[in-house]
Amino acid sequence: MSEVSDLEKIAQDVRKDVMCMLVGTRGGHFGGAYSCIETLVALYFKIMKKNDVFILSKAHASVSLYSILAKKGILDKKTLKTYGKYASPLGVHAEKEHVPGIEFSCGSLGHGLSFGAGIAWANKLKNSNDKVYVLIGDGESEEGTVWEAAMFAPHHKLDNLVAILDYNKIQSMDRIEDVVSFEPIVDKWKAFGWNVLEMNGHDFSSILKTFKEVAKSQNKPTIIIAHTVKGKGFSFMENQPLWHYRCPNPEELKIAKEKLCITEEDLKP
Repeated sequence: MSEVSDLEKIAQDVRKDVMCMLVGTRGGHFGGAYSCIETLVALYFKIMKKNDVFILSKAHASVSLYSILAKKGILDKKTLKTYGKYASPLGVHAEKEHVPGIEFSCGSLGHGLSFGAGIAWANKLKNSNDKVYVLIGDGESEEGTVWEAAMFAPHHKLDNLVAILDYNKIQSMDRIEDVVSFEPIVDKWKAFGWNVLEMNGHDFSSILKTFKEVAKSQNKPTIIIAHTVKGKGFSFMENQPLWHYRCPNPEELKIAKEKLCITEEDLKP
């Protein structure tokens, strides 16, 4: 199999895990979890090196990260079955104190990039070449702390910091353009002094090519604008604001089970 085919297979497996976890707890953040799966898979299975750090600032997508941590052997796969249950370590938003492989508890959105910038600066001071990757959401990007970090990182020439914006253009229950539009997003980040790249966040060829470009940036941090679709992979879910948090009805679940080859056994607690 080709490199891209291998990554696509992993992404499909993650989609299945996400569906089983969220259906098992009768609801969850399907849309935002599905929009960033390819980015997470590429980072964990191709891009990141041993001592690199990843921070999931858009914490609504924690279920996707749980699946990947299980596939990497960092988290016991049996634990996925406990998601959202009483006394489970796997909450809606991942917590550092309870889940191995989680660098920062991001239940309160908007702080991950600032935390990541701090780690990147510390690495610079220690002459470490390790990189810090932070996945942020577009709705989250209306938080002021994101833009404080956006000023801090170029000032300290943090070329070891890479932010990825999961730009699915929907926040919570409405579209970004109807809440607080922050276009032109590329020009804004450039004006703050960042190296700005764009990619198709669901195409592994585009993703891998874009991450190779990161190394060319010197003395400034990089942000990758990942153009994505909320609820990617399911026609009834794609680009629909109502899928910020809900559960499939019986007809929708039937479609998902057929698409992902989910059995009744898969859905058992």
